[in-house]
Amino acid sequence: MMLYAIVGEDRPDSLASRLAARPAHVERLTALQDEGRLLLAGPFPAIDSPDPGPAGFTGSLIVAEFASLEAASSWADADPYVVAGVYAKVIVKPFKKALPA
Repeated sequence: MMLYAIVGEDRPDSLASRLAARPAHVERLTALQDEGRLLLAGPFPAIDSPDPGPAGFTGSLIVAEFASLEAASSWADADPYVVAGVYAKVIVKPFKKALPA
C-alpha cells in the first residue's frame, strides 16, 4: 500500500451540485477512514474563510492509501463529485508523507 494525493478542481458555480453530492462523497471517505486508509481530506474554500458561504469551494484534497496508482485513480473516478459534475479535473499522484514523522 502507498499513499496517493487526489486533487479535484471544482467547475465554476458547482456549489449546489457539491452540496447535493456531499453526503455520498463523505460516506466513501468515512469508509476509507474506517479501514485506516485515510490520512486527510477536505475542501479548498474559495475565499479566506473556513466557512465560505455562497463563495463555495475551488476543489478538494484527499490523501489516502491504495494498492496502486490504478486503484487510486479508479476510486477517484467513481467519486460522487465526479459523477455529479462538481469536478472539472481530477489529478491523482503518488504521495510520500515526510512530516510530521
